[in-house]
Amino acid sequence: MRRVHTFRFLLRIRMERNYLGIEIGGTKLQLVLGDESAVIKQRWRLTVEREFGAVGIRRQIQSTLSEILANVSLEGIGVGFGGPVDWRTGRICRSHQIQGWSEFDLGNWLQSLTRLPVRVDNDANVAALGEARHGAGKGFNPVFYVTLGSGVGGGLVVDGHIYHGAQPGESEIGHVRLDRQGTIIEHRCSGWAVDAKIRDLVAKEPSSLLGRLTAGKVGGEARHLAAALQEGDLAAKKILEDTAEDLSFGLSHVIHLFHPELILLGGGLSLLGELLRRSVANAVGQFTMEAFAPGPRIGLAGLGEDAVPIGALVLAQLPG
Repeated sequence: MRRVHTFRFLLRIRMERNYLGIEIGGTKLQLVLGDESAVIKQRWRLTVEREFGAVGIRRQIQSTLSEILANVSLEGIGVGFGGPVDWRTGRICRSHQIQGWSEFDLGNWLQSLTRLPVRVDNDANVAALGEARHGAGKGFNPVFYVTLGSGVGGGLVVDGHIYHGAQPGESEIGHVRLDRQGTIIEHRCSGWAVDAKIRDLVAKEPSSLLGRLTAGKVGGEARHLAAALQEGDLAAKKILEDTAEDLSFGLSHVIHLFHPELILLGGGLSLLGELLRRSVANAVGQFTMEAFAPGPRIGLAGLGEDAVPIGALVLAQLPG
């Protein structure tokens, strides 16, 4: 019966218009099969082996593509890449986490393997596209998306399409300066930055709840922030408020320049949920012109870890 079920599944997806979405990050690599509605039908999740660099990732992609193409007819491929990309050509500028990507022509490489149209863009842009078309941003315009992960990235979607600006411009919210000394949002609001804040605080207040939760642990301290906040830990509350205020100050520039109807918070830190959303919503007004009140809605991303692959499925369907 299992073989019959598999045959029927393969027959059905052969008869539909199928697209492939690929997410390439420093620690995450996944390929998803989807339809014209960007619904994920099948997923291949692979482990990035950093010691093999970009060559190892390309080897994994090529092997998985061979398996997929042997069973499914595809219309196109979309890629969300974790780093700067020339979105017009599909050439990678660089990866800040994996060696061997600089100046690699990813778009043409995938086209040579598949003979299919391929579109490549930065992963934050692709996630913004996914959220705007099929996630929490559906029905809003423009939509600005900020991902708060190991770094900080952003994407702006206007009229359902990624806004790029003049090359090489992107929505690099993480590199917006907070002062004249060169402090940028990524230095204060990324997951790594929050980890560092917690370590500094714990060194001063080891008896705090946050200190006890993170005792003896180095790296990933931000994972414990939610538990400490739920218990009313004052140290955790201070870190949340400081991070939300810095982020809000940076987002005020986005509001003044682009006037998005909705700003979505995504990435690992967004798992703090309503605590983070409310803190940002409360803080952002103090940095924006009174004439713009009440300002954009502040929301939480809705697609979670599927924002990039779903966005990649949308990207695959856009005209070349």
